[in-house]
Amino acid sequence: MLNNNQQKAVSCFQSGFNCAQAVFSTYAPLLGLDEQSALKVTGGFGGGMGCLQEVCGVVTGAFMLAGLKHGKTRAEDGEAKERTYALVVELAERFTARHGAIHCRDLLGCDLRTEKGKAAFKDQDMHRLKCEKYVADAAALVEELLL
Repeated sequence: MLNNNQQKAVSCFQSGFNCAQAVFSTYAPLLGLDEQSALKVTGGFGGGMGCLQEVCGVVTGAFMLAGLKHGKTRAEDGEAKERTYALVVELAERFTARHGAIHCRDLLGCDLRTEKGKAAFKDQDMHRLKCEKYVADAAALVEELLL
C-alpha cells in the first residue's frame, strides 16, 4: 500500500514527467527546494540520464535528495560529504537488492535508443508494469533513509 507521497510520485510519473522528476519533485519541497525548480533540475535525468539508460532516474532522483538533505555546502565539510556518499551507497544497495540492478538498461532489458527497444518498451507496457514500480520503490527508500 502506497502512502500519500509515494502515490504522488507515481501520479507525477503517470502524468508525463520522467522517473527522476517524479521522485525528486515529490520530496524536494520537504527539503527546502520548490517543486518547479525540482522538476527543471531533473528534466534531463529520465531514462537513465537522457535515455542513455545509465543509472535509473528514480535512483538518480533519490541520490539527489540525499545531497539536498545532507550535501556539503562548505568545501571543508568532509563529514557531510561522507554522510551523503554513505546514503547514496545505501540507496543503491537497497534498490539493487529489490530489483537486481540500478541501471535502466538492465532493469528494462531493452535499448531505448533503438526502434526495437522502443517497441519492446511499449508492447510490454514497461512504463506501467516496471517503471511505476521503480518509482514507488525509490519513493519508499527515500522515506526509509532520508525522512
